[in-house]
Amino acid sequence: MRATSLGAGACPVTALSLGGAALGNLFTPLSDETARGALDAAWDVGIRYFDTAPHYGLGLSERRMGAALRGRPREAYTLSTKVGRILEPREGGGDDLGGDDLAEGFAVPATHRRRWDFSADGVRRSIEASLERLGLDRIDIAYLHDPDDHGEQALREAYPALERLRAEGVVRAIGAGMNQTGLLARFLRESDVDAVLCAGRYSLLDQSAAEELLPEAAARGKNVVVGGVFNSGLLADPRPGATYDYAAAPPELVERALKIKAVCARHGVALRAAALAFPLRHPAVASVLAGARSAAEVADTAAMFASSVPDALWEELGI
Repeated sequence: MRATSLGAGACPVTALSLGGAALGNLFTPLSDETARGALDAAWDVGIRYFDTAPHYGLGLSERRMGAALRGRPREAYTLSTKVGRILEPREGGGDDLGGDDLAEGFAVPATHRRRWDFSADGVRRSIEASLERLGLDRIDIAYLHDPDDHGEQALREAYPALERLRAEGVVRAIGAGMNQTGLLARFLRESDVDAVLCAGRYSLLDQSAAEELLPEAAARGKNVVVGGVFNSGLLADPRPGATYDYAAAPPELVERALKIKAVCARHGVALRAAALAFPLRHPAVASVLAGARSAAEVADTAAMFASSVPDALWEELGI
């Protein structure tokens, strides 16, 4: 599988990568065995870039990912996690929240609470805690996670802390990951991040990243990792009741998605295949991050990713 190196630390990322939100029991429970099957299947199809975060299942995704990767040659894969949310234990095991974390989207016991922390000390504490949960010797890429409402502090305190960790060799590359483009473009202009992770804003339904973020990255020789190519479900299975950005999709977006699906069908291409292929047509995009809950979902994603998409399809879509 094609790979691109991010940053001076030369972190190779495969064109298709595995996102870890689902492995943290996003929305519904997942057994350890099923999660391990998904991670092993990802390795078997050639994926060598894995992304996770403390936020995903209150550390469950990190623990599962670390358990699956610990037996692999360390130089053979790249692992990224994120900083910005500190996990603090709850007294009473989370009984004050009814026992679960579903308010945050994860079907796990609410044993911890998240606290936003983009201070320099918070960054170091977060990295140390992630290393402990992962059980690995290092993190390759550290992203500032969703600093939307903390932009100034993230730039003033958290980013310099990541820069120091990179200089010390604690991490090999640094960046920021968000669901919007404006602040990510600012990080590219005002800091020396190696890459940015943009979720949901460069898809068949939303190309807003092409307005500023992607040109900024290309001009500065930086890379973009693109997540959310299915826009949380609508582009995987467009129908009434499908989700878009983790909420019910408006009828007009469902109609747009169905029209795109019809165009794909005329060219003999599955909609999921086109959704996975689209971002990599831009030279600044290094990898497409796709989530999966099982070995079967990984196999399907890999098959879709390997599908050929004719230029005529892009021409008809006008993108």
